[in-house]
Amino acid sequence: MPAAERDYEGSSAMPYVWNDDIRIHYQVEGAGPAVVLQHGFTDSLASWYDFGYVDPLKRDYMLILIDARGHGQSDKPHHNSAYAMERRVADIVSVLDEVGMSRAHYFGYSMGGRIGFGMAKHVSDRLGSLVIGGASATPRKREAYPLLAPEMVSKGAAAIPELWDAPLPPALRERVLKNDLEALRASPIDDLGYEDILPAIDVPCLFLVGDADPAYPMAKANAAKIPGARFVAIPGENHAGTFLRSDLMVSHVMQFLREVS
Repeated sequence: MPAAERDYEGSSAMPYVWNDDIRIHYQVEGAGPAVVLQHGFTDSLASWYDFGYVDPLKRDYMLILIDARGHGQSDKPHHNSAYAMERRVADIVSVLDEVGMSRAHYFGYSMGGRIGFGMAKHVSDRLGSLVIGGASATPRKREAYPLLAPEMVSKGAAAIPELWDAPLPPALRERVLKNDLEALRASPIDDLGYEDILPAIDVPCLFLVGDADPAYPMAKANAAKIPGARFVAIPGENHAGTFLRSDLMVSHVMQFLREVS
């Protein structure tokens, strides 16, 4: 059965691919130049549907939506080593290989944007272009992740919606509360960042960041170091709020993809 014919949740033909011992769930929608969509931390590919990204984009592009390891319908390992960036990038590559795409445009938000930098570092030959939403290339330390703080640990799953710092629609709130907490707590790792590769990125790049997002100044500085990169500020929106506003995001993404496809 072609991947584009498979339903999302509840389908008996839900498409998966194996990357070593980890099973990665993906969905394919539409036809045209391939575009990978990679969601953020604690989220899943379902949000690309729910918040209005899939319908307009699939008219002109083949969308490859991926549940990151530890999230959604993909496997959820509980050990830190499973979440090394090289493994996350290999998940994307495994899906691209499975659907027969040697290259694809890439649109990632938050954690997904971070994985986009990983793609540029490790498999730049698989990228047609790069759209980074709500993310920067700066280093990160594992212990700085809010979900690992003692006061958050004590709250259990109820702490997850707090990470979003935005009113969550009921369906999204229900999804994030179903997350595997042990997997989420295992996934943050020490990350040296990707600032060193920025001047060498040679595919077209677009940054989309809310001007109330803490990542805003770092992302703007990152964009200035990539030759020809574009930076778009989403006015009045914080980190999660920017992603929830597809009405402000999709037009920029579509214009960019039309120009670089």
